[in-house]
Amino acid sequence: NGGILSTALQKEFGRVYKQQYAVALFNSVRFDIEGGAGPQSQLLHRQDPLEDSSIFSGSLFQYLEENKKWRNRFVFVANTYNICFYENKVAHERGLHPKGTISCAGYKALTSMDEYLELVDASLPGIKAKVGSGPFVKCATQFPLILWHPYARNHYFCVLTEKEQKKWHAVLQDCVRHSNNGLSEECRVQSPAFTDAVRLHRQAQGNYGTWDMMCGAPPQILANLVMETLHPELRSLIGPRLKGKMQQRQRNWMLISDVVYKQVLSQTQAQYKTLVQACEAETPRLDAALRTDMDQIITSKEHVSGKIRALVLPRAEQLLRSSVKPYVSSILEALMEPTSRGFSEVRDVFFRELVEFSKNTLNGGGKAKLGEHMEKISILAFHPVKMQSCYEKVEQLNLEGLQQRFDLFSPSVFIQRAQILMREQMDNAVYTFEQLLYQSLEAEGQAGEDLCKTIERCQDRVLKKYDYDSSTVRKKFFREALLQIIIPYMLKQLAPSCSPELPRFQELIFEDFSRFILVNNVFEEVVLQSVSKDIMMAVKEAAVQRKHNLYRDSMILTNSDPNLHLLGNNPSVDWATQFGGGEEGPEGHLRVVGRTGSYKINKIHVTQQSEANLLGPNDMVRGTELLGALVQSQHLSFVWPSALGGRSRYILDCSNFSDE
Repeated sequence: NGGILSTALQKEFGRVYKQQYAVALFNSVRFDIEGGAGPQSQLLHRQDPLEDSSIFSGSLFQYLEENKKWRNRFVFVANTYNICFYENKVAHERGLHPKGTISCAGYKALTSMDEYLELVDASLPGIKAKVGSGPFVKCATQFPLILWHPYARNHYFCVLTEKEQKKWHAVLQDCVRHSNNGLSEECRVQSPAFTDAVRLHRQAQGNYGTWDMMCGAPPQILANLVMETLHPELRSLIGPRLKGKMQQRQRNWMLISDVVYKQVLSQTQAQYKTLVQACEAETPRLDAALRTDMDQIITSKEHVSGKIRALVLPRAEQLLRSSVKPYVSSILEALMEPTSRGFSEVRDVFFRELVEFSKNTLNGGGKAKLGEHMEKISILAFHPVKMQSCYEKVEQLNLEGLQQRFDLFSPSVFIQRAQILMREQMDNAVYTFEQLLYQSLEAEGQAGEDLCKTIERCQDRVLKKYDYDSSTVRKKFFREALLQIIIPYMLKQLAPSCSPELPRFQELIFEDFSRFILVNNVFEEVVLQSVSKDIMMAVKEAAVQRKHNLYRDSMILTNSDPNLHLLGNNPSVDWATQFGGGEEGPEGHLRVVGRTGSYKINKIHVTQQSEANLLGPNDMVRGTELLGALVQSQHLSFVWPSALGGRSRYILDCSNFSDE
C-alpha cells in the first residue's frame, strides 16, 4: 500500500511540480531581465564558510537496538551536519567507515525521557504507557539525549554529567536546525517550484498553513508528505495486530514505521531525480521561448491579473478588515520581541569574543598568539555551544492564542528560520572583521597596544555594519513571517467562493503562454498584494517606534568603506599559517608564516613568496630546492626557483640558531 500511495502521490505531485517549474523559470528570467535586488548588505558574506571544517566531535554512549546494550562511541559531526559515529577515535583518524550516519532532518533533540514517551504515545496506535511504567529503553545514566522522528528510527545516547548533556544537546539541535534548512535559496527555479508544488498539493488536501515536516532535502520532504497520509492508515491497520507487552508493542511499531519510511524514501529519491531531469531537459526550450516573448507574456499576465483582481479584491479587503488587521500588531509583537533579543545576543557574543581576543593579544605576546585566537573566532558562528545563548532567546517565541485562528501547527518553522539568519549574520560579522583586520595588519605591522587599537577600530566598524544589516534582515523576516501566517488563512477563507470562478480566466491566456501563466498562481498573487501594503506599514511603524532597535526604511547607512566589498572576493584568512600556530621543534623554534607551498630544506622549512623577506629568529620559513646559499655574518641568504618563474630570495637571521 505504501508503494502504491507513494507512486500515486508522486504522479500527482509531478504534474503540479512541472507546472510550477515553468512559472518559477518565468519569474527567474524576468528577474534577470528587470533586476530588482534589495538593499545591499554592509557586511561581507563568506561563500563557503565551512570549507575544510568540522562542527564537533567527542565521545558519548549510544544504545544499540541489536543487542539492547550501551556502547561508548566516538561521534564526529562534519560540515554536512550529518552525525557519524565510530568504534573509537582511532577508527575515525584511520579513515575507517563509520558504524552509522544520521541525517537529522525532521528530528527533535530531547533531553527528557518523559518528553520522549509523550511523543511516542502520541504517535502509536492506541498504545499508552501506564502511569509509573518504565520506558522500553532504560538509560544507562541520568542524562539522556534522544533524537526522535515521527516516522524514522529513533536514536538514543547518554552522557555522564549535566554539563555534557547541555553541550551535546546544543550540538544535536544545531544538526537538526541545519538539516531542516534543506532547500537552497540559490536555486532560483527548483526551490520555489518545489516549495509551491508541496504547498499546493497540501492545500488540495485541505491543509493550509505552515508544516513542521517541510524539512530536509526534497526527497525527504516528499517522503514526509507520503507518510502524512500513510502513517494513520498503518496505525489503524497494524495497531490491533501488535502482540506482547506494552514496551514490546511500542518497539515493534517503531521498527515497522522505520522500515516503511525507508522504503518510501528510497522511492521518492528515485522519482524526484527522474522528475528534475525531465524538467531540466525542457529548460533550454522554455528559456528561449521566455526570452523571445517576455514582453507579450508580461502584458498577457497583467491583463489576466486585472480581471482576477476585480473579482477577488473586494472579498479580500473585506476579509482583511474583519479578520486579519485586528491581529497583525499582536502577531508582529510576538515575533519581534524574542527575535530581536536573539539578534542582540548575537551582537553581545561577538563583542565579548573580541574583547577577550583583545585582552589575550595584549597579555599573551601580540602577533605570536594572534593566529591561535583568530582560528577560534573564525568558526564562532558554527560553534553550537557558544551560539546556544543566542538561539535560546528566540526559542521563547510564542504564538499561543493565534495558532488556532491562523492554522499554525507550531512556531518552530519561524524559530528555526530566525536561528539560521542569526547564524548567517554572526558569520558575516566574523568574516568582515577577519578581512578588515588582515588588511590592517598587512598595511601596518603592529603589536601590543597598537594591535589592540587596530582590533578595536575594526570591531567598531563591524558592529555599526552589523546593526544596520541586523535591522534589514529582521524586517524582511518579520514581513515574510506575517505573510506565511496570514496568506494561507486568507486563501482558505477565499477559496470556496473564488476558486470555482477561476477556470474561466484561463481562456484569456494565449496557449503559447499558458505554461507560464496559471490562474491559481495569479489568484494567490492578488491575495498577496491585497495584504502586502498593510504588512509593510505595520513593520514600518514598528521601526519608527525604535522599540526593537530597527532602522527606519528611510535610513541608509553611508558607505564609509567603498572598497570593502572588494575584500569579499578574498578567501578566508588562514590564521594558523599566517600568524603562528605552527609546531615548535628543535630547529630553532621556527614558526610558519605565509600561505602557500610547503617544501623541506634539510631542517629548515620555508614558505615560498615572490619577493625578498627579512625573517627574524622566531619566524618559520618553507621552500624548495636551494639554487644557492651564502653565509654573511649571522645571516644566511639563499635562492630557489619561483613557482611563477624567475627566482625568489630569502635572508634568514641565524643569530639565535645553533650551528646545526
